Amino acid sequence: MHPNPAFRTAGDHRNLAFARSRGFGMLAVNAASGPLLSHVPFLLTEDGTAADLHLVRSNPIARLLDAATPAVIAVTGPDGYVSPDWYRVDDQVPTWNYVAVHLRGRLERLPDTDLRRILDEVSDHFETRLAPKPVWKTAKMPGDLMAKMMRTLVPLRLHIETIEGTWKLNQNKPDAVRLSAADHVAADGLGTDTATLADLMRAPPA
Repeated sequence: MHPNPAFRTAGDHRNLAFARSRGFGMLAVNAASGPLLSHVPFLLTEDGTAADLHLVRSNPIARLLDAATPAVIAVTGPDGYVSPDWYRVDDQVPTWNYVAVHLRGRLERLPDTDLRRILDEVSDHFETRLAPKPVWKTAKMPGDLMAKMMRTLVPLRLHIETIEGTWKLNQNKPDAVRLSAADHVAADGLGTDTATLADLMRAPPA
């Protein structure tokens, strides 16, 4: 996470809203052999104090858990390269703008009885965003196939202790310079979802 305070002005509410809207991130824990990473969908609890998710039983992270383990979910959003020429002023260098939120806490394995609930809640969260398509339900799966699949999964919960957000959007530059760069990012962007990145550059967190 970039340490510049200019990029760390978004409060917990906005950071959690961003993480909730994305619902997908990189789960990381430490192991004796080095860091372990897994890309996971997740669902924040209503109060934002925890994130529920699941892993395949054979995942090294799932096999590691025998007690609550320090972990982080890194959630990334739009990002893109910014050319110095786009600022229309001298003495600038290339940079990369981005939005990222880290949810840090302790990861625990939940009882297997929680798995169906988590699967239903996570799928419902994303399915409802596909309206007017009818919501897919796990009940549509044949019972024997659903049971077989569930035997390969483990339910997990990250108890969130700290929330860190970086919204690196050229807030450390004069407005005219930042807006000029935003126009070029929108027109010629090199990165991920540069149209959204440009919009955020035009109105960064206060």
